[in-house]
Amino acid sequence: MRRILGIALAVLLVGGVIAVIAIGGKKPEGTATKTVRGVIGSEKSEFFRDPDVVKALADKGYTVKTETSGSWAMNQLALKDFDFAFPSSSEPSAEIEQKAGVKGSQNTKPFFSPLVVIARSNAAKVLRDHGLAKMSGKNSGTLLLGPFLKAAGEAKTWQELQGGTSAYPELGGTVFIKTTDPTTSNSGALFLATASNVANGSTVVSDDAGIERTAPLMKKLISVQGALEQSTDGPFRAFISGSGEPLILAYEAQVASLLQQKQDPGDMVVLYPDTTVNSPHTFVPISEKATELGTLLATDPKLRSLVVRHGFRPTEGVAEFNTAAAPHTAYLKSELTGIRQVSAPTVKVLMALAARAKG
Repeated sequence: MRRILGIALAVLLVGGVIAVIAIGGKKPEGTATKTVRGVIGSEKSEFFRDPDVVKALADKGYTVKTETSGSWAMNQLALKDFDFAFPSSSEPSAEIEQKAGVKGSQNTKPFFSPLVVIARSNAAKVLRDHGLAKMSGKNSGTLLLGPFLKAAGEAKTWQELQGGTSAYPELGGTVFIKTTDPTTSNSGALFLATASNVANGSTVVSDDAGIERTAPLMKKLISVQGALEQSTDGPFRAFISGSGEPLILAYEAQVASLLQQKQDPGDMVVLYPDTTVNSPHTFVPISEKATELGTLLATDPKLRSLVVRHGFRPTEGVAEFNTAAAPHTAYLKSELTGIRQVSAPTVKVLMALAARAKG
């Protein structure tokens, strides 16, 4: 009897082991196997926090942990502590590579987002009436940078633009666009890149003479703002809450994401500058663990759909963005036609302009 019981128990144990191998030995789907740490621009924080993004990345074998930094300040961090850096444009990537010791790494540009100026409706009306903007609808239009920079150079006030009247008493003081700190933040730096191009006769500033020509205007654009923030997130949230300045520099993705989430945009008007510097978000792998992550963000259909849901334009993904933007064309330009795309100055020149602007 003992022998029979022993054999039976052995059979049960073997069967149990086989069952464990068959049922539990297979890796469950969606279980991430590789944890990577990255430093990102704050405008991508909500994307990486999205539970659907977390799951989509886990399905591909990744757990992604992020910290935020101004794109132009990333090269000042201890980059050896990160597996990747993800600034908001390609310009800071060379500095990041050099600091991280990965010069010549396989960078990826999965998506981009043009800069826009969001305005209170009354502010947009004043700009339109004074020839600084053209409206294409109630909530969208074009900022005419040449005339706007002329007014900024003359330190025009809202009262002057209104012809001395007080039709919109909430608009007071000098007319300016609230930007981020151009010495650390991508959006602030690219605003100076664009403005300096227009001020330099539609030519990229490339030498000391160009810096000297444009620096006084750049200083007026920045110094009038007072305290500067490190990311567009703060000014944008202040604007949406009903506070903040009447003109705010933002990424189109922030507006598109807000609209797709069906949040109330209030009296927002979206003005696309008639001149702009392209801003491709550039994934810089620092460790081998993150080498394929940038490519996944650029090519995986699920991740691309989530990129669009957060307002970004996938590289070579015009149709995808247009489909998502179709219900919101009162605010968004699906096609970026009629906008002059210009190159940014070198990092050295742009940082010199930024330093002079803040000086």
